[in-house]
Amino acid sequence: MKVSLQSKIALYPLSIQKDKKNYIVEEPISGDFFELPEISVDAIKRLVKGEGLAAIENALKDSYPEEEVEIIEFVEQLVELGLVQDVDGVRVNRDKEKQIKSVSDAGGFLWVPHRVGRLFFNGTMNKVYLLLLVSNILILILNPELFPHYKDIFLFDSMVLNMISYLLISIVLILIHEFGHILAIRSYDLPAKLSIGNRLIFIVFETDLTQAWKLDSKQRNILYLAGMSFEQIILFLSFSFMLLFPNANFVGILSIIVLDIFIKSIYQCCFYMKTDVYYVVENVTGCYNLMESGKIYLSSFFKKHRKSGKDHKEMFQDEWNLIRIYSVFYIVGVFLTLLLAVLYFLPQLYYVFSTIYLNILGAEDRAAFWDAIAFLVQTMFMFVLLAYLARKQRREN
Repeated sequence: MKVSLQSKIALYPLSIQKDKKNYIVEEPISGDFFELPEISVDAIKRLVKGEGLAAIENALKDSYPEEEVEIIEFVEQLVELGLVQDVDGVRVNRDKEKQIKSVSDAGGFLWVPHRVGRLFFNGTMNKVYLLLLVSNILILILNPELFPHYKDIFLFDSMVLNMISYLLISIVLILIHEFGHILAIRSYDLPAKLSIGNRLIFIVFETDLTQAWKLDSKQRNILYLAGMSFEQIILFLSFSFMLLFPNANFVGILSIIVLDIFIKSIYQCCFYMKTDVYYVVENVTGCYNLMESGKIYLSSFFKKHRKSGKDHKEMFQDEWNLIRIYSVFYIVGVFLTLLLAVLYFLPQLYYVFSTIYLNILGAEDRAAFWDAIAFLVQTMFMFVLLAYLARKQRREN
C-alpha cells in the first residue's frame, strides 16, 4: 500500500500524555504503548484533525527547523506500528483486523476491588514500606548473626525434603511479591496479567504492568516497587520473630525466608537484567532503553574498530552521561551475581552433591540412597522445566 502526499490517512483512536522527555502514546484498542518525541505527536494531532500530508510536512518544517521532516516516511512508520486504520479508505490490515480486547485479555484480577489496593498502596503506606526497609537494614547491622548463611536451606537430612521445602517457600514468596504488584496496579483501577517465566536459573512469576504507562512517572514507581515493599513486611516480621524466639522450631523456616528475600533483593540491583529496580531507574531518568544503549556502549570496547567517545556522544546525545553511569552499574551487577555464586550457590551445590555422592556410595543406608536418587530426578526435572521456559520465551520474542 503506497503512501503519497495526496493520501488520506485515518488513525486508530489514540491517547497521548506527556512524559519526562517525550510523549507516551497509547492505542487503546490493542493496548499498545509507544514513546514518541514532540514533533511526532504534533504530526499525529494534525493527522487526526484531517490536515493533508503536504500541509503537515510544511508546518512541521516551519515549527521544527532543526529536524529533518519526511512525512511520508513517518506515516509508513505509523503503519508498521499498527496505528493507521486505513489509507485512502482502504483498510491497512485486512487479514488481521484489530479486535477490542476482552477484560481477561486486557489483563485480569479485576475481581480485586480498587479499594483493597488503595488500603495497601497510598501516601501513608508507601512511607511505612520505606521505614521498614531502613529498619531491616538496621536490624542486620545490629544483629549480624541474622545474616543469611548458605546452609540455611538445609533443614533436614533428606535432600528431597530440603528441595521441596525451599521450593514451596520460594514459590509462596514469589506469589506474595507478584500480588504486591497486582494490588498496586489495582489501586489505580487498572488490570494486570500474571505469567510464568525464568530469570537466570530461577523460575519466576511475572506481572504484566504494561497498563502502568497510563500513569505518570511517580505513580509507575509505586507499581514497580510494590513487590519489594511486601517483601519488607515479611522480612521485618521474620527478623522480629527470630529475635523474640531464637530457639523456636520455626526459626529454621524463617532463616530460609530471610535467605530467599536477601538473594532476590541483591538480584534486583543487578542491572544487566530488567528487574523492578531497573525499571524504576529507567522511569526516574526517562531513558527507556538504558539496557539496550548500555550494551551497545559496552560492546564497542570489544570491537576492533570501535567508535570514539565523540561518536558515542553523538549517538546517545543527551543520554550520554547517563548511559556511561548505567554501564558501570551493569558491570557491578555482573560482579554481584558472581559474588552471590561464590558465597551461596557454589557452596550449596558442593554441599548438596558431596552429600548425594556419599549417600549413593553408602548403599547400606537404603533411605539415604533412594533419597539421593529422588533428588537427582527432581534436579533433572527442574532443568527440563527451565529449558522449556527458556525456549518458550525465545519463541515469544
